[in-house]
Amino acid sequence: MRIGSGDLRRKKLHVPKGLRTRPSSARLKKSLFDVLAIFVKEATVLDLYAGAGSLGFEALSRGAKQVLFVEKERNAVQAIQKTLSELVINERGLIWQRDVFIALDKLTKEDARFDIVFADPPYAEQQLPRVLMNLGSNNNVVVEEGLVVVEHHHKTLLKNQYGSLSTFRVLKSGESCFTLYRSVC
Repeated sequence: MRIGSGDLRRKKLHVPKGLRTRPSSARLKKSLFDVLAIFVKEATVLDLYAGAGSLGFEALSRGAKQVLFVEKERNAVQAIQKTLSELVINERGLIWQRDVFIALDKLTKEDARFDIVFADPPYAEQQLPRVLMNLGSNNNVVVEEGLVVVEHHHKTLLKNQYGSLSTFRVLKSGESCFTLYRSVC
């Protein structure tokens, strides 16, 4: 797996052994970042269910200021750390090894705010509605006019609104979709 464009284009990402996640297709990821181009520069990014960190690393490559990777699997966390070290961008990436909902509670308590949030939970776990309700509630993790990008199976039905989050755009390729929500307070 490699970074598709930006300053780190073609750089290799480490993928943990036994990765139980499915990487985003290169074509769909390119379409997503073409849409996000004006939002990513100097953005503070939260990558939930990071896996190998491909969305967070793509954001860093395209000029994001900082990415917090949240992943509970130890092998995935080690892979992200190895990639950060090899790309010599440790100061721009932070990794939390913990459950997403525990991380969101901690971020809320710390009054942390993000311009872009990626959420790509395992399809089988069907956690997206809970994640979107959490992010769209009054916890203010997402800045006003910030974006929440969720990857999901194309047959997964999501609402157009979750609290302060409203559907902004939907991108589809094969069986995967990215639905983009905008935070409007």
